Amino acid sequence: MDERVGKMLPLDPEDIGTQRCRLGPSILSSLRIQIGSPLRITLESGDCLCTAWPRKDLCDGFIQFDLKCASASLIWSKLKNVSLSSCHLHPLACNKLKKVRLKIVVRTADAKQSSHSSVLQETVRELLRDVYISPLHVVSLTTLETPVALLEILDVDPLTKEAGIVTANTHVQVKDVVTLEQYKCVSRGPVLSVAGMDDLRISLKEIIDLPFHYPKTLKKLGLSCPRGVLLIGPPGVGKTLLVKAVAQEAGAYLLSINGPAVHGSRPGESEENVRHLFQQAREAAAGGPTLLFIDEIDSLCPRRGNSSRAPENRVVAQLLTLMDGMGSEKEIIVMAATNRPDALDPALRRPGRFDREVVIGTPTLKQRGAILDMMLSHMPIGRDVELWKLAEMTTGYVGADLTALCREAAMQAVLHSCLGTTDNSISMADFNEAFKKICPSSFRSSVGLTDVKPVSWEEIGGLEDVKLQLQQSIEWPMKYPEAFVRMGLTPPKGILLYGPPGCAKTTLVKASATSCHCAFLSLSGADLFSPYVGDSEKILAQVFRQARASSPAILFLDEIDSILGSRSRGRSGHGVQERVLSVLLNELDGVGIKITERRGHKLTACEDQEQDEAKKVDYHEVCNKDILIVAATNRPDMLDDALLRPGRLDKLIYIPPPDEQARLAILKLCTAKIPTDSCVCLERLAAKTNFFSGADLEVFCKEAALLALQENGLEATAVQPEHFDRLLTTMKPSINQQDLESYERIFKRQRCYSETAKREKSYK
Repeated sequence: MDERVGKMLPLDPEDIGTQRCRLGPSILSSLRIQIGSPLRITLESGDCLCTAWPRKDLCDGFIQFDLKCASASLIWSKLKNVSLSSCHLHPLACNKLKKVRLKIVVRTADAKQSSHSSVLQETVRELLRDVYISPLHVVSLTTLETPVALLEILDVDPLTKEAGIVTANTHVQVKDVVTLEQYKCVSRGPVLSVAGMDDLRISLKEIIDLPFHYPKTLKKLGLSCPRGVLLIGPPGVGKTLLVKAVAQEAGAYLLSINGPAVHGSRPGESEENVRHLFQQAREAAAGGPTLLFIDEIDSLCPRRGNSSRAPENRVVAQLLTLMDGMGSEKEIIVMAATNRPDALDPALRRPGRFDREVVIGTPTLKQRGAILDMMLSHMPIGRDVELWKLAEMTTGYVGADLTALCREAAMQAVLHSCLGTTDNSISMADFNEAFKKICPSSFRSSVGLTDVKPVSWEEIGGLEDVKLQLQQSIEWPMKYPEAFVRMGLTPPKGILLYGPPGCAKTTLVKASATSCHCAFLSLSGADLFSPYVGDSEKILAQVFRQARASSPAILFLDEIDSILGSRSRGRSGHGVQERVLSVLLNELDGVGIKITERRGHKLTACEDQEQDEAKKVDYHEVCNKDILIVAATNRPDMLDDALLRPGRLDKLIYIPPPDEQARLAILKLCTAKIPTDSCVCLERLAAKTNFFSGADLEVFCKEAALLALQENGLEATAVQPEHFDRLLTTMKPSINQQDLESYERIFKRQRCYSETAKREKSYK
């Protein structure tokens, strides 16, 4: 019989601690088991192990059972008004156990300190004799007058999923001894998941496990484990969640406090709070492993040296003293988190204090896929939602941003269902709407344009050769990195687009960023220059740091000739442009330097991916840790020669004015939404618009439509050929022959230089 409906009665006092389950005779006969046979009782909140015994009154429809060996969730829950319709009874076949590994939970810290391992093992063996146990269950001994309150069963030998009985010959191995107060704090609460940070979780768990569980081995080897760990990463990346998950998995008591909560109003109160915090950690360490976590430590311990920060300086000195006095504390590890490591006092980051620093970077492609897979596993998503496409589109998003994105997409789906849509699942259209409202949190305080309207290659008429060069220089290294690695190629560090104004230089960069799904930052002179001395150089360095933190990224410097000047045209070393140029040259030389470590992670989000696809993702992570600088100018002769050498803006791409075929393609795009008469011949217009740029052609079509409204009134339906012809006589192109000749000379000189470099390389 699998299920019985009845009423649960309180247990008789004589059956408490006996592991007995009192059942009616009909239930016992239907289960076909003998008296005293093991039985598993499964409820909604957990399960327990009992032995079947008949009721003294021989009444059916009632059940009584003892929670001596049960799952932890069932022991901490209160069984009140339990409906036995959800109670399942399963007979078990139990074997005699050879070995049991467990954790002992004592009532007080004094009992832990006074207990000896041999005496404790013998006591536990007597307490467990003739008791049915199962792995990951807890044996309650609270009814007995012993210093031991609970026994957590870790594993048994022989390994079984059902249950086993402890005999006099069973070997008992004690892994750890903790107090009851600490065990309650550690065991309660939901299991935390840290998708995308498995490697960090394992490494931090090892740091905690080694000094807590293997102190004698470390002492024999003469090793000392770090007592302080500093987590560094951008806001929302999951530093606090990682610490909580590691403490839960390692079974350590977590004592958490925020930096601002320590500060007090009266003199000396802050130092007193810090001392009280460490005293709490010492008291908790008497009961078992303790993890002291200080969040936002940069607000508690700022850099010293300013005389106006005397209270903060005293707090820093107090914390340094307390950490130096932790050498004898074997059960305490101090962890701290910050997103401003440069604001910390340097004395905290020396060996002996926070000597282990773990840098958590922005999630990579694989980690974003793992995070999204975990979040969307509990959401009804449509068939058109592709996980890896979302992961590619969320470059620069941290865990908090991805959570907000999924929540906003779910809200969009709820809104559509309220409007009468039959499909209640989350579609890709909902995510596209969510992308308009949720952007990476790191971009909200950044300088310059951080988002761009999506532009496809098809929206740009002509320039096929230029599109191919940009795809080879920008898109191919990001999408097909394994081919570059195989051929020994390295992508360019910087690209300069030069050509006449209005020839789609900026639009080409936007199309490249849209195609690559990478972070996009754009900087102009208005964003950069400041009236304060040194502020412009600081802003430029900040933009580069932002781009590196969100890599892979494209940093676009539009109209770079207005941002930077040539040092040969003025007094060297004087002026804002020269100083900004110096900072830019240094940043370009350091683009390949990895200033923040990227998190490695074994892919778990898409286990059904093929092996070659997994290799492609691995190559993607290896090659795309840098940023690509793309600059645009219509005055390349105004740039400094040091900026154009190989290794900086080492690839120059000339954007020519559109030829006749390109002008025809642009006219087709511009007139796609403008109603034109059937007599309008775009081929003839393309032939007559020589020296017209793409911007000129767009204005040309709009002016023709406006002219049709002026002549025919607001009831005009189409643009006639005479409207275009009239504009051809009055509208002048923005490009002339002299400008083209100057660009052609630069282009030929650059092509000659490239061919010479290739010949020299072949000779070598």
